[in-house]
Amino acid sequence: MSDLHAVNENILIDERVRGFPPGHSPLSPAAIGQQGWKPYDGRMALPLLSLDRQAFAGNVELMMAYLKSNGAEIAPHAKTPMSTALADMLLSAGAWGTTVADIRQAAVLLRAGQRRLILANEIGGAAAARRLAALLGHYPDAELHAFVDSTRLVEALASAWLERTDLPPLGLMVEFGAGRAGLRSADAAAAILDTILAAETPAFRLSGIAAYEGAAATADPEETMHRIDALMAMTADFLPKIRARIGSERPLLVTSGGSVFFDIVVARLAAAVAADPACRLVLRSGAIFFHDHGIYERGLAALDARGGLRIGGEIVSAAAGFRPALRVWAEILSRPEPKLAIAGMGMRDVAMDQDLPRPLALYRNGVRLADLEGARVFRLNDQHAFLTLADDSDVAVGDVIEFGISHPCTCLDRHAILYGLDPDHSVTAAYLTSFG
Repeated sequence: MSDLHAVNENILIDERVRGFPPGHSPLSPAAIGQQGWKPYDGRMALPLLSLDRQAFAGNVELMMAYLKSNGAEIAPHAKTPMSTALADMLLSAGAWGTTVADIRQAAVLLRAGQRRLILANEIGGAAAARRLAALLGHYPDAELHAFVDSTRLVEALASAWLERTDLPPLGLMVEFGAGRAGLRSADAAAAILDTILAAETPAFRLSGIAAYEGAAATADPEETMHRIDALMAMTADFLPKIRARIGSERPLLVTSGGSVFFDIVVARLAAAVAADPACRLVLRSGAIFFHDHGIYERGLAALDARGGLRIGGEIVSAAAGFRPALRVWAEILSRPEPKLAIAGMGMRDVAMDQDLPRPLALYRNGVRLADLEGARVFRLNDQHAFLTLADDSDVAVGDVIEFGISHPCTCLDRHAILYGLDPDHSVTAAYLTSFG
């Protein structure tokens, strides 16, 4: 058992954490899952964030089937839930490794016992390189692959690794990019490759090519496809150029793929990777396992319009196959006007960067009454959600509303605990998050 898992099992949760019933004696996360609470039964403090465990498991199963059928691997991005327990579940389901966005996230996963990580971001300069070395000095069995897009970072990392003899090998991934970090041309990438190869040691080596296609997206779908195609072509074309320099034997990774355009990544890179027996295609999708009622709902509808998921020679609908797994639950606090309700949930509780939350169902006195049709959230402030209601709505003060969310990444990071629900909405697990 890892140190972090042991700490998490022994930690006691009380009413300082969202969802925990006020006045209840403190409980461990494992004990929380044995109380039979439900978000709408009046015992749990609201608002809270929940995970539909059945939907999550179905999303994992579908994504893993897609990967297996298309010859790809996945290192799910841990920044979405920052839950070591959920990251472990994905590894158990067949994930190749885990992705992190920064050194602190790497520390969380390493302390939890995970050892194969992709650090999918530029980390800074010499000071950041020393911080990464200080961390990895405690994990000699780690396998970490870091993105680089500048000679300054390569040189800083090389210097940090040359200063010490107690560090695990560090893999460097030449990053191409569009719209965010990453190299913009093959010539620029060739210069970075020269710098890496000149500095190589057994503990400091080139390990592959990286890209992120999601940052290439624009408001124009046609322009988005053009930019992603160009990025994927540049990535694929660089693989044989690397092979010409290092030979055919060294294992290499090619990694890209978020949760909206991963089908395009597979379609554009699979042939180049398949032609290289020592190369592995690794996606980094993370939010796909949680899905949503907004940005990813629209993204998967667009994926289906592009042809859907190809699994085992058949076409599967992504929009129908993946299910939103996250919900925010909140009480109605006020009905100050006939068509207005105010719920106790605001910007501190739910994502709002990609869309506003969506009212789904109405509960009263511990019973589900109906789908909440005709209601919508039109504004959030710190602690409140403003809902406009249909003319015949009987939403009352004290009712509980189940909300769907848009953009899991910026919702989960507001919560210290994600309550796992079974199909009858009973809390059967509590997943601690580590957003710092």
